[in-house]
Amino acid sequence: MVQPYVRRRGVSWHVRVIANRYADSVRLMSIARAVRERDGVTRCELGMGTPANLGVLAGYGAHAEATPGDVVIAVDAHDGAAADALAWAEQELSSSSASDGGAAGTTRRARPRSVAAAARELDGANVALISVPGEYAALEAHRALSSGMHVFLFSDHVPLEAELELKRRGGELGLLVMGPECGTAMLGGVGLGFANVVRPGPVGIVAAAGTGAQESACLLDAAGVGVSHIVGVGGRDLSAEVGALMFRAGMHMVAGDPGTDTLLLVSKSPTPAGVRAIAADLPDGVRIVAAFVGWDGAPAPFEVHPTLEAAAAAAAGTNPPDVSDLERAVDARGGVASGKHLLGLFSGGSLAHEAVTLLEPGLGPIAGNAGHGPARVDGGHALFDLGEAEYTQGRPHPMVDLDVRTGMLERAAEDDRVGCVLLDVVLGFAAHPDPAAGLAEGIRRVSDRAVVIAHVCGTPDDPQDSVRQTATLTEGGAIVAPSNAAAARLALRALS
Repeated sequence: MVQPYVRRRGVSWHVRVIANRYADSVRLMSIARAVRERDGVTRCELGMGTPANLGVLAGYGAHAEATPGDVVIAVDAHDGAAADALAWAEQELSSSSASDGGAAGTTRRARPRSVAAAARELDGANVALISVPGEYAALEAHRALSSGMHVFLFSDHVPLEAELELKRRGGELGLLVMGPECGTAMLGGVGLGFANVVRPGPVGIVAAAGTGAQESACLLDAAGVGVSHIVGVGGRDLSAEVGALMFRAGMHMVAGDPGTDTLLLVSKSPTPAGVRAIAADLPDGVRIVAAFVGWDGAPAPFEVHPTLEAAAAAAAGTNPPDVSDLERAVDARGGVASGKHLLGLFSGGSLAHEAVTLLEPGLGPIAGNAGHGPARVDGGHALFDLGEAEYTQGRPHPMVDLDVRTGMLERAAEDDRVGCVLLDVVLGFAAHPDPAAGLAEGIRRVSDRAVVIAHVCGTPDDPQDSVRQTATLTEGGAIVAPSNAAAARLALRALS
C-alpha cells in the first residue's frame, strides 16, 4: 500500500536570511511554490525565522541563524540555480507589487508597522486579518480588538487559554474573533483566507470547519442559492472548554443581516455540550439548518443533517444532484481495477472527515491520519488529511502545494493493491492557481489500473474556474462527482 509522503533530506541547501522583514504565510507559500517550479530547484522552503521553523529546516539538513522577525529562504538546488532562485525570491518579497500593489513610477507609501497604525490609516477598517506565528498571534489579536476591529485569526498553535481570553474579550466588546486556525470567512461579499467566489443570497453560514464552509457555500452556489456571509470560528469553538462563544456570536451577527433568512451551521459532529450551547442561544427570525458531519441522529432543537451535501440541499430547498450517470461510469470502470483497497488523498480536513464517516460503515476502520484504523498503513484502506501538521510543518498547505499528493499518486500508480483513489480539489483565492493541471499526470497514470474519483470544491467564478478544472480532471481519467459526499459514495461503489 502507498505510504505517507517521506520528505527527502536535502544535501545541497542554500540559505538566505532577510533581516527585519515580515511576510504573511500565504505570500510565503506563493513565492515558495513559484521557486519550486524553477529549473534546477529540487526544494524550496520560505518561512519566518521562528524556533519551530528553524527546527524543521534543520531536520531537512538546512541551517540558518535568524530571529522570528526575519524571513528565511532555503533552496535545495545546484549552485547556479540556487543563486538565481534566492535572488528571485528576495526580489519577489521586496517588489512593490508584493508589498502594496503600486504601479511602476508611483511613489510608495510606507507600510503601517502595527495593527493600530493600519487602523488609523484605513478609515473605516473594521476587520484585522492576522497571520503571524502562533506565539505572537494572541498579542496582535488583542491589539486589533483594542482598535475596535473584528479579528480573522489565520494563525495556528495558539494556546487554548489564549483563545478563551480573546473570545471572552471579543464577546464583551461585541466583536468577532474568528479562529485561531480560521481558514475561511466571507463578510459582506469579501472573502478572507481560502474563500470561493459565490453568488450573494439569503443563506448565512457559521462554521467551525474551514473546507466544510467552502463546500457548503459552493454547493449552495451550484443550487442557484447565494450566501450572505460566512463566519468561521475555528475548530475548538464548539468544545466544552470554549462553549461556542464565537459560534453563538456569529449566529446572531449573521442573523441580524436583513438579507439572511436561513442560517447554515457547519461543524464536525459536536459534543452534546456544544449542541446545548448553540441551542440555548438561537437567534429569532431565521430558519436553522445544521450540517454536523457524522451526526448520529440524536434529537436536536433544529434541523440537523449528517453530510454537507444534505444540509446544503435542505438550506437551498433543492435535492442533491443526480449521479446515476456517474454510477454507470464507475461500474464501467470496474474491470480496470485489479486492486481492492482505497487510497484517499485530501487537502481539506472537513472533507476528509466527511468521507470517512461515509466510507467506514461499508469498509470498516480506515488507516491513515483521518480514519479510525491503525495509524500504520499495512496494505488496507487508507485515507490521509494532508493538511495536518505532520505534512504542513515547514511547507505550504496542500491547497497551495501539490508536491505531497503528486508523490503519493506516483506511488499509487505502481501499487497493484490500490483499486480506487479518492481525492478533493479545493479552489478559491489563495489556493493553487491550476491544481487539476498539476494533478492530471498522476491521475492519468493511476487511472490505467484503478478507478480515480475526484470532487472539485469550487465555483465557475473562482480564479481557477471549476468547469475548467473538472474538464482537466475528466480528461486525465478521473470521474468527477458534484459533491464530496457523492464522491465518497461512488468510491464505495467502485470497491463493492
